[in-house]
Formats: sequence, C-alpha cells, structure tokens
Amino acid sequence: MNYQGFNERDWKLFRQKVPEWQEAYMNRLNEEYIQLLSENAAPSVKFWRLERRIKADRNKSGVQLDMRRSMMIDNLIQLIGEKVINLDDLAGFSDELRERLEFLFRNRG
Repeated sequence: MNYQGFNERDWKLFRQKVPEWQEAYMNRLNEEYIQLLSENAAPSVKFWRLERRIKADRNKSGVQLDMRRSMMIDNLIQLIGEKVINLDDLAGFSDELRERLEFLFRNRG
C-alpha cells in the first residue's frame, strides 16, 4: 500500500475494470431511455425528457471519468456512490483498498 491508499496492481486493475463498468452502466441507461421512450406521452414530451436525462447522465462517473492515478480513490467513491458499481465489484483489488472503501460506505449515515 502506498500513500495514495492503493498499489500498482490496484491501479492496473482499475484501468482494466472501468471500461467494463461503464459499458454495463451505459447499457442500464439505454434500457431506461427505451422505457422512457415507450411511455404513453406526446413525442415532443418524450424527446425533451430524454434530452434532459441524457444531459444529466453524460456527466456521471459511469459515462466518463478523469483517469488520472491521483483520482482513482475519488473515482471509486463516485462510482459506488452513483451506484455504477457496488462493493462486491471490488473483488480482486487489494484488501487494504477494499477495507478502506467498505469502511467509508458502511459507516455512512
């Protein structure tokens, strides 16, 4: 473990996992968009709802992240907080990293 709270193996695994996590999240978003477009409403209403939703979603961590090493812990916190991933998705990461994140999320009010 280094001063940043993770090791090199964690960083490599994170870089490998992020695209998988983001694809799964965007697939969930697409399903929600399909549901929105399938509602019984005027086409213009559905269009503008979808436009607002996409505008909000495109800034979420499940769509884009700042992939700097110094941002890894913050990114993981954001991914978990936004329900892009959950603590179980951290299997394979170091015990120290998982314990740190579990402590943060299990002790939230």
